[in-house]
Amino acid sequence: MPSVTTKDGVKIYYKDWGSGQPIVFSHGWPLSADDWDIQMLFFMNQGYRVIAHDRRGHGRSTQTSDGHDMDHYADDLAAVTEHLDLKDAIHVGHSTGGGEVIRYLGRHGESRVSKAAIISAVPPLMLKTEANPDGLPKSVFDDLQAQLAASRTKFYYDLAAGPFYGYNRPGAKASDAVIWNWWRQGMMGGAKAHYDGVVAFSQTDFTEDLKKITVPVLVMHSEDDQIVPYVASGPLSAKLLKNGTLKTYKGFPHGMPTTEAATINADLLAFCRGELADQVASTSPG
Repeated sequence: MPSVTTKDGVKIYYKDWGSGQPIVFSHGWPLSADDWDIQMLFFMNQGYRVIAHDRRGHGRSTQTSDGHDMDHYADDLAAVTEHLDLKDAIHVGHSTGGGEVIRYLGRHGESRVSKAAIISAVPPLMLKTEANPDGLPKSVFDDLQAQLAASRTKFYYDLAAGPFYGYNRPGAKASDAVIWNWWRQGMMGGAKAHYDGVVAFSQTDFTEDLKKITVPVLVMHSEDDQIVPYVASGPLSAKLLKNGTLKTYKGFPHGMPTTEAATINADLLAFCRGELADQVASTSPG
């Protein structure tokens, strides 16, 4: 399997398909590169080279016990882009992957990057603090870790069958295939990486990273996101970015790249092609 070995000896697995301008996808917690298969096939068929990696401790990458923080995640992403010598790349990150993209740009610069998109992403900061009153209390994230430690198999099923895809909303039609694919990806990874990852995605403050970024960034977030609340994320990130565009969705779930793939792919494609209007926009289901 294709992989790159980081400076601290961790093997990072990646997929690399097609040719053309590269689009690099960073997945959410606790998933893998497989979560981007719909997008990768779509954009490859649109003439792009598509790359996605498994974060350290996730998927097919090394189940190391160390380095489960945003700095290491960003450095691992840099290792992939340098190994493949990617230039003029478009980076797309979902949820925790959005934080990874923002920290990568803030930490490693924009010399290899033309633009980026973050979807349902954790920046600027998920945790409630005095300076971030709309964030979530630390007890919420402590509870996630407790559930993971008690029964990862049950926790992952319940999360996918409920708030992640909005299947707990009245009238929602759950897909067993989507639920079990989420569960499968989660169980491929290591419990230690996922346990530590809760702290990484909830307590990392990306404010200064966002302020540094000058390339165009599309911020895609739903008002009905039950995992990363809209009020403390998307709009704030867009304001902190020098060249940010906010695309707001109504009624879409946190996992909208999967359940609303046609809409998300079309909007991403327009952004990649420079055809998306540079304004706050709104999209509703249906």
